[in-house]
Amino acid sequence: MITKRIIPCLDVRDGRVVKGVNFQKLGDVASPVELAEYYSAAGADELVFYDITASAEGRGLFTDILTETARRVFIPLTVGGAINTVADFDRVLKCGADKVSVNSGAIRNPSLIEEAAKRYGSQCVVLSADVKRVDGVFRVFAKGGRENTGMEAIDWIKSGVKRGAGEIVVNSMDTDGVKKGFDLELLKAVTDAVPVPVIASGGAGGIEDFITLFKTLPKVDAGLAASIFHFGEVEIETLKEAMADAGIPARLLRRESQCSISTN
Repeated sequence: MITKRIIPCLDVRDGRVVKGVNFQKLGDVASPVELAEYYSAAGADELVFYDITASAEGRGLFTDILTETARRVFIPLTVGGAINTVADFDRVLKCGADKVSVNSGAIRNPSLIEEAAKRYGSQCVVLSADVKRVDGVFRVFAKGGRENTGMEAIDWIKSGVKRGAGEIVVNSMDTDGVKKGFDLELLKAVTDAVPVPVIASGGAGGIEDFITLFKTLPKVDAGLAASIFHFGEVEIETLKEAMADAGIPARLLRRESQCSISTN
């Protein structure tokens, strides 16, 4: 049975990991390289790095941080932020990323998904969708959640998969940072619509939220979270043990020493 993945998300701004609520009020957390190394040792299945202001500021992604992280971490690494061309894919992959996440760049140029999938394979192309309810309709937002595209989210995600995206990250802006559980309604709509792996993002407040996610929506392949891991509210191995006890397949890590991380 395929194990469910637990994925810490590192939102990076100005070389530091930050976290906010509903994509707003971002606060400093830690060094991205040190935090990534910690999560790798602590049992994370993968890591996601987002340069959350690169697209809005019209600049390139943090390749120096990425290169150093890839040198130290040996679990799959997905990277996104200011991915606008196939050349951006190439640059990020050469820095050590395993997968590349596209969001605003794909909205501006949907053919980017197809071009990248043909060159690097669908398994390398992750479509990340920032979704928020607007008048009862799931809408796609761009530029780190700053701009309403007006596009209906499920149709956009389906079109991305048809173009070659091999994985979907569903970021619920309505539940982001609120810690009251994943957006099950949105996630069900996505998993019912596409055949590729779906990663749930936004809303995790504790272990039970992951249990509820995977029990309610077995088609969801992974749970992604940030603050509950960053601030030590949930330990990854404890979460995975609880998942296993609940009958949810998880990769357990038996380690002899306790990992630690500095947030200075």
